[in-house]
Amino acid sequence: MTIQIFTGYPERRLRRMRKHDFSRRLMAENKLTVDDLIYPVFIMEGENRREPVPSMPKVERLTIDQLLIEAGLLVKYGVPVIALFPVVEQDKKSLLAEESYNPNGLVQRAVRALKSAYPELGVLTDVALDPYTVHGQDGIIDDSGYVLNEETCAVLVKQALSHAEAGADIVAPSDMMDGRIGKIRTALENACLINTLIMAYAAKYASNYYGPFRDAVGSSANLKGGDKKTYQVDPANSDEGLQEVALDIQEGADMVMVKPGMPYLDMVYRVKHQFGVPTFAYQVSGEYAMHLAAIENGWLKEKECIMEGLLCFKRAGADGILTYFAKQVAEWLYLAGKQK
Repeated sequence: MTIQIFTGYPERRLRRMRKHDFSRRLMAENKLTVDDLIYPVFIMEGENRREPVPSMPKVERLTIDQLLIEAGLLVKYGVPVIALFPVVEQDKKSLLAEESYNPNGLVQRAVRALKSAYPELGVLTDVALDPYTVHGQDGIIDDSGYVLNEETCAVLVKQALSHAEAGADIVAPSDMMDGRIGKIRTALENACLINTLIMAYAAKYASNYYGPFRDAVGSSANLKGGDKKTYQVDPANSDEGLQEVALDIQEGADMVMVKPGMPYLDMVYRVKHQFGVPTFAYQVSGEYAMHLAAIENGWLKEKECIMEGLLCFKRAGADGILTYFAKQVAEWLYLAGKQK
């Protein structure tokens, strides 16, 4: 878009519109609302327990009964979607990740509990094998440690089906295997689960910002210093990321995601403007931890910086954001609305 300006200073003074709060509000190009938020939650086995995640202040692992308490607050504040990430016990991990599609597994039971208690709350599930494998990789490996594509996709299909059959509204494959979106979409259609949404982690980068997340779900110890560079996108590449997005859309994704978030806002912009599809971004654990560290040290203002950061996602083109700040931001917005 070309902008042509036919007048200049002093006839046109841009600061005039910035002088007053009312005029700044009138011309605001983007706005963050509760409808933009998805809240990621870590879940674990047991009852009436909460465990803090040391590398993510104020974030806890929750048992299902405690998850329902959090979900009640999300419904009160108007958050549209909760995203589930399991902490899988070591004795349930395996080379072939069979626990990932157990109909009575942790995620499947959590989905059923959420949909029973709060049917209006959207439930998103992570479709990936890293919490379930003994090695912490997102798939089935060969003798050299290389993740096998087709073998992994076959298990991902089973996992996605088990989530959808439990009542998940959105399945979100985050594994970055080639062709998995099409295989999952076909399986959902064949199972008459035609309205199950797929949010593809379409441009997921081999980032160093995931460390606290891997601590939270217990996969970092299994990964043992390994990386995921053979299947996640190289941080140097944006055109390659667009190719990944295009393929996922062609295969049947309803929504696409860029991950991580703030260091990759250029990708959010490119994806939204090139494809015009529902586009989401994940403000990942490392981004969250950096914010909290600076806030707790008094180096940044809490509310102002959190809100500004999320607004930047909207400016870049994101339709929504997965963020560990979602519940706090929703509460702020809720209280602000009550005061009007």
